[in-house]
Amino acid sequence: MVAVFKRELKSYFTTPVGFIILAAFYFFLGLYFEMIYSYGSPDVPYVINVMYSITIFATPIITMRLLSEDRRQKVDQVLFTSPVTLTGVVMGKFLAALALYAIAFAPTVIFEIIVASYVSVNLLSFLYSLFGAMLLGATLIAIGMFISSLTESPALAAILSLVINIVVLYMGSFASMVSAEWAAKIFESVAFLTVFENFSTEIFSIPDVIYFLSITAAFIFLSVRSLEKRRWA
Repeated sequence: MVAVFKRELKSYFTTPVGFIILAAFYFFLGLYFEMIYSYGSPDVPYVINVMYSITIFATPIITMRLLSEDRRQKVDQVLFTSPVTLTGVVMGKFLAALALYAIAFAPTVIFEIIVASYVSVNLLSFLYSLFGAMLLGATLIAIGMFISSLTESPALAAILSLVINIVVLYMGSFASMVSAEWAAKIFESVAFLTVFENFSTEIFSIPDVIYFLSITAAFIFLSVRSLEKRRWA
């Protein structure tokens, strides 16, 4: 798994993908921070929370090549016959993608230090918001990785992942289209954006954490099963 992790993380920086993702994140993080700082309200957790709009588009790019590229280049057979288990392969790729995503949020630590040098800050609020962003990213990465395992086209994987990201994040917005009140409430409660926004309340919620972790684990499991199916096909 470690070898797969290193190989996959390195691959992000041997192609423009990793640099494009980091550049986009750093640009918008800096832009949002500059805006709230100039308004006299240097709230770094707010900067983290509004970055979900960038995460929607970034995670499909991060995950589009995770498994589809190996299938397209016919090198997946090497993975199937390697001493690494399929679970190890999937976890190595997943952790590499998550590592890149985590690096993208690194400037927020610098922002918090800058703010803390002038005013008193709520460190727990910052850490909780950052934790929520990591959970959201991990969930979307797991979903994107599963989509990537279903096709050999990275472009198709990216498009499908983007569509799914929009649906699961804004599912609460579709509630008004549902006539049944009970169904509308379900849509609102399970929408990723609804759950993610709870991390800005500064109230630690175990159900919210379990919600993201369970979906992440489910799609990692599905990715392993997808590779297992291809191995015996």
